[in-house]
Formats: sequence, C-alpha cells, structure tokens
Amino acid sequence: MLTMEATQSEGARRLTLAAQIGLLMGPFLSMMDSNIVNVALPEIEHSLHSSLATAQWVISGYLLALSAVLAASAYLAKRFGAVRIYLISLAGFTIGSALCAMAPNIQLLIVGRVLQGALGAPLIPLAMSMIFGGGENSREQGIPPVLGMLLFLAPAIGPTIGGVLIHFFGWPSVFLVNVPIGLFGFAAALRIPKVSSDKGNALVSFDAVGIVTLASGLTLAVYGTSNGSLHGWMSNASWPYWTSGGLSLFAYVFWSLRNPHPAVDIKLFRSARTVLAVALCGLTSVVMFSIIVIVPVFMENVQNLSPLAAGLTLFPQALVMGGGIALGNKLSRRSGVRLCAMTGMLLLTLGSVALLLINKNTPPWITAFLLVFRGLGIGLVIQPVLWMVLRGLNADEAVDATTLYNVSERLGGATGVALLSTFLQARETDHMNQAVKAFRLSRAGSGAGSHTGLSVSEAVRAQLIHAAVQGFHDTFWLLAAIAFVGFLGTLFLHSSGRPEAQSS
Repeated sequence: MLTMEATQSEGARRLTLAAQIGLLMGPFLSMMDSNIVNVALPEIEHSLHSSLATAQWVISGYLLALSAVLAASAYLAKRFGAVRIYLISLAGFTIGSALCAMAPNIQLLIVGRVLQGALGAPLIPLAMSMIFGGGENSREQGIPPVLGMLLFLAPAIGPTIGGVLIHFFGWPSVFLVNVPIGLFGFAAALRIPKVSSDKGNALVSFDAVGIVTLASGLTLAVYGTSNGSLHGWMSNASWPYWTSGGLSLFAYVFWSLRNPHPAVDIKLFRSARTVLAVALCGLTSVVMFSIIVIVPVFMENVQNLSPLAAGLTLFPQALVMGGGIALGNKLSRRSGVRLCAMTGMLLLTLGSVALLLINKNTPPWITAFLLVFRGLGIGLVIQPVLWMVLRGLNADEAVDATTLYNVSERLGGATGVALLSTFLQARETDHMNQAVKAFRLSRAGSGAGSHTGLSVSEAVRAQLIHAAVQGFHDTFWLLAAIAFVGFLGTLFLHSSGRPEAQSS
C-alpha cells in the first residue's frame, strides 16, 4: 500500500495520491492527442482554408515530432533530472495545446502540433520510470491499475471525445480541453517526491550521433510504415522512408553496442530473458492497439454506427484492463510471472477468437462484452512482463529501459497496425471480388431479367457486406494467431521471478 510520505532515498520513491495523479495526466494527454484530432481534420481543413494534404500534417507533425524527441528523453532525464524534465514537458505540452487552439492559419497550427509532440515525447517514459523508480525495491510498486486503464482508454476514447467537442464547440475545443487537464496534472506533479538522481548529472555524456541516428530512424520508420497501408508498401511515399528508417535503427544498435555512453543503452537488453519480455510487451501492444483501430472501423463502416457508439463500446475493455493489472500484480506475487503471463496471453488469444462472433447485426453491448476478455488478458500480461524488464535496474537504467520500451512499442504499434490494416484491406478486396464474381455467375445462370433493379442492388449490397465481415474475421484470426505466438513465448519465461510483497 502506498504511504503518504515520500522517501528521499536513492532507490524507490513513495508516491502520494497527488503525485500519482500528476504522473497519470501527462501520459493520458500524450496518448489521447495521438488521435483525438483525427475526427477534427475535415473541419480544420474547411475553417482554415487548407487542402487535405496540408491539413494531414496536423496529425503527422505531432506523431513524427513525438517519435524524434523520444530518442533524447533518456539523456535529458539523466542530465537535468526526471522530475524537472517531466514538469517542463507537461507545462510545454499544455502551452502548445493553447497555441493550437488559437492558431489563425494551418501553418501555425502545424507548428503548435509539432511543439505538442516534441514536448510530450518524454511524458510516458519518464512517468513509467518514476512510477517504478530505481533499485530492486522499486519493482515492488508495480503499475497502478488506473495508469493501465488510462493508457488504454486515452487512444480508445480520443475520437469519441473529439467528436462530441467538435459537435458542440468547434475544432479549437479538441486542443483547449488539454489546458485544464494539463494545469491540474502540473499542480499535482509538483508533489512528486525527489530522489537524489533527480538532481541530474552534469557529467552525463551527450551522444549527439546516437540521438540523431535513433531519432531519424524512429521518425522515418514510423512515417514510412504509416504510409504503407495508405499508399502501398512499395510506393514512393512509403518504401524510401521505412527502409532508410530501418537502416538508421540498425546503425544505432551497432553504435550503441560500441559506445560506452550511448544516448539510450540497449546493452540493458543483453539477456535473453529481457529480450523475450520486451518482445512480449511489443506483441501485446500490437494486439491491443490494433483493436482500437479495427473495431471502430468495423462498427462505423459495416454496422453504420456512430463514432460515439464505437468509443463507448471500447470503454468497458479499458476498465477491465485496469482490474487485470491489479489482478496480475497479485497473481504474479503468489504464483510467479510465467503463470500470470501465460494466463493473460491465453485469455488474449481466446478473446480474439471470440470476436469472430461479431457480424453485421451484433449489438454494441455484445461486442463490448466480448472485448472484456481481451482487456483482462492484456492487464495480466503487462504487469509481470514489465516487471521482468525493469527488475534490478537503478534510476538511470530505468529511464533507459522505459525509453527503449516506448521506442519498441511505438515502432511495433505503428508497424503492426499498418500491416494489419493492409491485411484487412487485402482480405476485404479478395472476398468482395469473389462475391461479385459469384453474383454475376448466379445472375447469368438464372437470367438477368429475373431481378428488378432494386433487388439486384440489395443483393449486391448484402454480398458486399458479407464479404467485408469475412475480411474482418480473417483479421481477427490473425490477431488470435499473434496472441497465441505470445502465449508460446510465455512458456520460456522464468517461473521463479516473483516480485516481493509490496510494503505498506
């Protein structure tokens, strides 16, 4: 149980309720703003007299700036102190949100979004490192269930909140909503207790080559993979970016291994156990965030439901995920990391298979119920696996580890979602072509005159809807297969790793 007193030791910091709130608000805002603007893009384009191609940079500029500055997060925290950089980032993100709301033209709005992304980049890795702290004892604290819930809920409800705000208050409101949340979070974050590592270290080496190489690789890879599902993976808008990004990331790996003081120390992942744990985290992120994209698309395009209905359908999954994290914390202490992670991955696999029950007429409440099993599984996996990644690290190493985790999650999420979206489009197209071919053969066999124009139209529409459903079902099968690979991976985790009982 968390006490109300803060320890000043080099090891773990004890977080008061106010400090926890301060550490929750930053990641929540950063995650929510990754997609809350999506639904506002048409109105922004119209109101600021911009083309769609230019307005799209309101989204891309934010994501790319966030990816680029993420590479420098570990250095900034070690050089100037994690608390100080977190407070500056949260304040800057809030100011950037206000500037976006007041932007008179599309150019200044894009500048404001780049500022948001750049200053918001350190929020998630630094919040995670401070929640876990430094030293072996810090691993006992675990992930607050509310943090896990908010990190899933933020991207899930971003478009829903955006749609409601735009409807009643216009596009500036999707940025203004960040201001009171950011101010509240900043005031709460002032209560984060200091430890000696928060003073910063002026002797920390500045790895300019490493930061530039990692930042360019991450930015180019994210941009290229994002364009892959939109324009084709081998199009000029995609392949030059993801290939050069991949080469830059490989170059950073070699640079880091040979540099005694790299920007982010990947040598922390030298053990097979840690690599497996990080791989499981990345795989879980792909399966988790893919559903945030795929299920709303299915509900809006196939079931003709509103974005609000889609957002509310995802809400119970986020709540159960928070409960799953709390349960995973207890189960891993009692029965070991491997059993807890195996249970979570099995639930995630079965929950993905259960999505095959969804069809054109499935009520939203049934979809929400089926997603609950996945939420529970994700919660059970994240807690013990992240503990394995961060076990035994000091404060500086924890910053490196959480930064690397976020890099892998961002790369895995962007690439995984893009590949799954491409797979979904390909399967939909294939099923639709087969449906059209079968319908033409059917009409040719029975005679074209036996159908009225209306009945033909209805028949074609029914066939195409069925084909779209089949495309989504193929994608759900693929998600289940990915989750099952994760289940097999958990068999190789060490069962002996058990976090100690948390002190009161």
